[in-house]
Amino acid sequence: MMELVLQSVMIIFKNSDITKENVDAIVNAANSYLKHGGGVAGAIVKAGGYEIQLESDEYVSKHGPIPPGGVAVTSAGRLPAKFIIHTVGPVGNSADGDEILRNCFINVFNAAKNLSIKSIAIPFIGTGIFGYPVERFIKVVSNLLPEYFKNYTGPLETVIFCDIDREKIEKLYEALKKVFINPL
Repeated sequence: MMELVLQSVMIIFKNSDITKENVDAIVNAANSYLKHGGGVAGAIVKAGGYEIQLESDEYVSKHGPIPPGGVAVTSAGRLPAKFIIHTVGPVGNSADGDEILRNCFINVFNAAKNLSIKSIAIPFIGTGIFGYPVERFIKVVSNLLPEYFKNYTGPLETVIFCDIDREKIEKLYEALKKVFINPL
């Protein structure tokens, strides 16, 4: 596990299964219809229970599909988290992928603030079955986090980036270490 501090927010990098993180919220890399069949979404429903899918179906039925970069919040079923913040990330190497990912993070952090969340676990949104390049994910996150948390006064204390691929975690840590003020 590796850690960095930005303002009052602890950023943790873990090679782990997001469904096992004991946090207030986990982020799900979702599709617009919140059909949780594979990747992180499939793992979340498998570990947290089918009620997550049922609640997601109800959300889409009531509010319509989630736009790219948008978010929806459901309960976390049997997971150790309180909430799941579903976000629709970029797909493939599309030209607007970076802006979509940036919107994902801003909307996730804003939802966390509105829910008074103190800790959140985030996967590498879009970089798995959706095919968004890891290098672009790292670049967007490395630019966004220092900017977003520069004058942050919300309740968020801990952000955990986790993935089952240790190499992704190490690359993100190394990139962010260059822009953070207080590496531990």
